[in-house]
Amino acid sequence: MAKLTFRTDLCKGCGLCVNVCPKHLLVLAKDKLNKKGHSPVEITDMNQCIGCAFCATMCPDCIIKVEK
Repeated sequence: MAKLTFRTDLCKGCGLCVNVCPKHLLVLAKDKLNKKGHSPVEITDMNQCIGCAFCATMCPDCIIKVEK
């Protein structure tokens, strides 16, 4: 099982990681804002993550860390 960690305080809510997730596990938070005023990315079910790291590769701000 893979483990994703997010530096949500630096997320600008661009959604690029959400669009590339092959399992559709990433979403932008609907009820939270980070200190920059953006909706940060969240994972809906960590157990379903396959650890492909497409999200981390796509993130322009390098806020996603994938560990296998």
